[in-house]
Amino acid sequence: MDEARFGQQGTLTTVWAERGSRPTAVKQTSYEWVYLFAAVEPTSGENVALLAPRVDTGIMNVFLSMLSEELGPRDHAVLIMDQAGWHKARALRVPENITILYLPPYSPELNPIERLWAYLRSHYLANRAYRDYEHLLEAGGEAYRALTPEIIRTVCACDYTTRKLKR
Repeated sequence: MDEARFGQQGTLTTVWAERGSRPTAVKQTSYEWVYLFAAVEPTSGENVALLAPRVDTGIMNVFLSMLSEELGPRDHAVLIMDQAGWHKARALRVPENITILYLPPYSPELNPIERLWAYLRSHYLANRAYRDYEHLLEAGGEAYRALTPEIIRTVCACDYTTRKLKR
């Protein structure tokens, strides 16, 4: 589980171009942002996501409630998360069918969803201009809906989620 910010101060990425040419890319100087909260199950591709105008404990509570409702009656989720302030706040309400496993500080490489943010930015959200907040919401929703379980499994695959345990 993690959050990603994207917006008018977008991501620039490489593009294919004719040798010797100098392709141009859009770079905005406005400051509208959208935050994408998501939790993925790297081995199945199942996921839950929420687009929000900001990150804080209240929105994190809404996201956890959504995730809890998506789980089956006998399911229990273990969320791997960083130690952002809103992930550890006293006002955070963690449903009974969710357990949080905090990553060590400064270790985003251990969170499989970090690779998904890079994929979304490079494949759907880079080198674009956005009119306003509503346009950002629309683009973020379209980008996330374009992800299939297969893409999520491929992009988020990591040894410790796929390796069989030795007994």
